[in-house]
Amino acid sequence: MVFSFSAAFAILFVAAGAAFPSETRQMFAAALDQIAERFGWLYVLSVAFFLGFALWLAQSRYGDIRLGGDASRPEFGTGAWFAMLFSAGMGIGIVFFGVAEPIMHWESPPLGPPRTREAAKQAMDITFFHWGPHAWAIYASLGLALAYSAHRKGLPLAIRSTLHPLLGERIHGPAGHGVDVLAVLGTLFGLATSLGLGAAQINAGLQHVFGIEQSTSTQMLLIALITLVATASLVSGIHRGMRILSQLNVLLAAALLLFVFAAGPTLFLLNAFADNLGNYLRSFVPRTFWTYPFTDGNWHRDWTLFYWGWWISWAPFVGTFIARISRGRTIREFVLYVMLVPSLVTFAWLTVFGNSALFVEMFGGGGIARAVSESTPTAIYALLEHLPWSGLTSTLAVVVVACFFVTSSDSGSFVVDTLTSGGHADPPVWQRVFWGLAEGAIAIVLLYAGGLEGLKAAAICMGLPFCLVLIVVCFALVKALRGDERATALPSVGPPPRNGSEQSM
Repeated sequence: MVFSFSAAFAILFVAAGAAFPSETRQMFAAALDQIAERFGWLYVLSVAFFLGFALWLAQSRYGDIRLGGDASRPEFGTGAWFAMLFSAGMGIGIVFFGVAEPIMHWESPPLGPPRTREAAKQAMDITFFHWGPHAWAIYASLGLALAYSAHRKGLPLAIRSTLHPLLGERIHGPAGHGVDVLAVLGTLFGLATSLGLGAAQINAGLQHVFGIEQSTSTQMLLIALITLVATASLVSGIHRGMRILSQLNVLLAAALLLFVFAAGPTLFLLNAFADNLGNYLRSFVPRTFWTYPFTDGNWHRDWTLFYWGWWISWAPFVGTFIARISRGRTIREFVLYVMLVPSLVTFAWLTVFGNSALFVEMFGGGGIARAVSESTPTAIYALLEHLPWSGLTSTLAVVVVACFFVTSSDSGSFVVDTLTSGGHADPPVWQRVFWGLAEGAIAIVLLYAGGLEGLKAAAICMGLPFCLVLIVVCFALVKALRGDERATALPSVGPPPRNGSEQSM
């Protein structure tokens, strides 16, 4: 049922979006306005709750519980595990926004005058906030519930399984089907946002290096071509194509990061990293709850609410994927690795690329802000122009984005395939191919109907219903943990004697 309904919806959306692009764009725009106006507070409070929930679990008495049998050990080494979860969780996004977002906040901050030193500090603080532990706490909350129910309790690797402590066997009925369908649709649209951003950035790089025109049609063709590559990787399985591509991905991204760090204002970046961390920690709590009620609401909608909706819509995808690869980890290890390690690496990336761009604008020749205002996807290439070997490094950046594109697409297809097959660990190949192609088709339709703004609107809209599901999942996990704790605390005794005479014998 989950496969049939989800597949029918995907096909219907692709057909309707292609036939009525303007109506599709208007529908998402109207829904976005209503969600931002009426439910922005829900996104803010929910993400704060997920953050507190994950941190509480890590330091609680449940932290030593292993996700699997008590004697189980990790299926993947730490390096491969981290590479896969990081590539699936953040890849395309930090390459796309690593330069663009700090520059855009510096030019148009939510508070205070633009293009100042304080605006630069605020820009990096906000960027850290959007890409740090808040995002990974969403993934960790769902991923932990999935890993516990699948590896510890032996239930299928499906979102419905996380609700077993509350619904019991009813998870196999309409309620469970509905939850899995919501998860599938959220994954499809959240991933489509990433694929659209990735295609736009690859197109910008190809124009920068080879002079290929930037256009929606070119980006649609890129999505189609790379989707085919991602589908081939998906068919090869998680232990081959997906693992190898993820590790290659991280190595190439690390090479680009180290080059910009060494060739750019190195000492400035080291100081900036410490300053960014200090500013981020200082504003951590107040910024978590800011909704900017006394300022123009468009900034909060276009940035924070977009990110929170994007991360929540991605949660079924990333949560299911990291649950699948995390058998044998303890709850504490899972939460700390998933939340803190990727966040620190992301902070390093944002500092190197974001602060380098701000350095060029404030103390160098400038020009990056102008390039970003003309075309956001060109941001990273505009920065690389100010460094040696820009042609080579721009080509490397295109390859990095393409690799992130492939790993996001194939891991997303793997998750959707798993969810629509009832949590089966090795679904049929034809289903993998179908979902790989469906994701690419949805991304093409959203790009055709509304461009980058259409992609953002879709992410926010699809994140709202699953936000409510995720809150319930957290309470279900606590109930499961407490129930197991009570069960293991019961004394192990034999049956009572039938009468007093038997006691004396």
